[in-house]
Amino acid sequence: MRKAVVLLSGGLDSAVTLYIAKDKGYKPLCFVFDYGQRHRREIAAARKIAQAAGCRFKVLKIDLTHKRSALLDKHLGLSKHAIGSIPATYVPARNIIFLSFALSFAETLEASAVFIGAHAQDYSGYPDCRREFFRAFERMSKVGTKSGVEGKEIKIFTPLINKRKSEIIREGLRLCVPFELTWSCYRGGRRPCGKCDSCYYRAKGFRELGIPDPIFRDTS
Repeated sequence: MRKAVVLLSGGLDSAVTLYIAKDKGYKPLCFVFDYGQRHRREIAAARKIAQAAGCRFKVLKIDLTHKRSALLDKHLGLSKHAIGSIPATYVPARNIIFLSFALSFAETLEASAVFIGAHAQDYSGYPDCRREFFRAFERMSKVGTKSGVEGKEIKIFTPLINKRKSEIIREGLRLCVPFELTWSCYRGGRRPCGKCDSCYYRAKGFRELGIPDPIFRDTS
C-alpha cells in the first residue's frame, strides 16, 4: 500500500483531507503540529480524528511563538479581516515550515505523497494557501531531495484547494468524516465562538447544505 504524510490540524478541512487520502488508497501517517497555538483544543481534536480513522499520528512540537500572529498571541484580536488583505491570523511561512517537516518524514518513510487541506475558495489572504505556492514547493522538492533527484517524486496533494466550504463538507459526508470531533474555531473553550473567520465559513458551509453542524451536539 502506498504511504502518505497527512497534515492534520484538527479542523474540518484537514479531517476531510485525511479521509480523501485513505479513499485514494494511501496509508496515512498524520502529522499534528504543536507550534504555540492560542489553545490546545485543536491538537486534542486532531488526535481523536486520527484515532477514529485508524491512522498513526505524530505530534511535532516546534516553537513559532516569535512570529507575530493572532493565532499565537492572545493579545491580538481575531476580528474578521477585509477580503484581499492578509489577515491577522496569518503565521509567517507556516506552510513552508510544515511542508518541509512533512517532506523530510515522507522521504524517510519512503512515502510517495504529502496531503494538506489548504483551500482558498471562500476567503483569500494567506499567500501560502495558493495553488502557485504548492506548485513551487513541489518543484523545489524535486531538486532539493534525494528522492527527487533519483526520480522518486513525492507529490504534494491539495485536494480541497478550489472547493467551497459547502463542497468540502459534502465530500466529508460522503466519506463519513466524524465532523463532531473536529474543531475549527480560532479560540479555545467548550463551544465555538461563532465570530472568527473560521467559525463564520464553517457555519456558512453547513447552512448552504441545509444541515446542522454536529459539533454543537458534541459541545452542548
